[in-house]
Amino acid sequence: MKTYGLIGFPLEHSFSKKFFEEKFKREGIEDHGYHLYPLPFIESFLPFLGENPDLKGVNVTIPYKESVIEFLNDIDPMAKDIGAVNCIQITDGHLTGYNTDAPAFEQSIRSFLTEMPEQAFVLGTGGSSRAVCYVLANLGIKYVLVSRQHGDNRIGYNEVAKHMKASNLFVNTTPQGMFPDVESFPDLPYAKLTDKDFLFDLVYNPEETIFLKRGKEKGAHAKNGIEMLQLQAERSWNIWNSR
Repeated sequence: MKTYGLIGFPLEHSFSKKFFEEKFKREGIEDHGYHLYPLPFIESFLPFLGENPDLKGVNVTIPYKESVIEFLNDIDPMAKDIGAVNCIQITDGHLTGYNTDAPAFEQSIRSFLTEMPEQAFVLGTGGSSRAVCYVLANLGIKYVLVSRQHGDNRIGYNEVAKHMKASNLFVNTTPQGMFPDVESFPDLPYAKLTDKDFLFDLVYNPEETIFLKRGKEKGAHAKNGIEMLQLQAERSWNIWNSR
């Protein structure tokens, strides 16, 4: 059996197993399996591979999209530019890292934006944030990083209001609002949102987070991460079966 899976920690939020099991059934793909592999520490990655010799590929999620890179033999140029990997192809023990988040986000955001926003706020600074920033730069959209921790080239949530323009795109790349922590949400000036603003949430479980709900209440456009998940998963599948 050809085996694939998802590594990260925790993994209660993941739809990946369900997505691939339904794909295998729908397309009549036999002798294939997809499993969840919660790894409390990235240092256990190589021992984990040794214990699972049938693995042909894995997806990578929070919090290991950046730290897993040091264990790879090769990395795709785009993933290297981004500095984050969410898909690994395993060929005879050789590990090659890719980033399918970026092209999936680009395709999903293009279908979402009805007009080009003046500015984007990227909430969070992890591996998913890197992919989002890479795409926004390629689309020519100026962005501002927002984090709870102040640092170079980023602002705090309490500073967002004074940086807002007439039309804004807010992209949540953090796990805030993700199951099971569904009551949490980014601390934004929601009262200032209008129908000129766009809210994109990489979270897909639940389908409507408080972040999206509060934006819609002010007339803002809202989209969750389900389509992006599906697009990046299909790209991962194509990579795993490319050779």
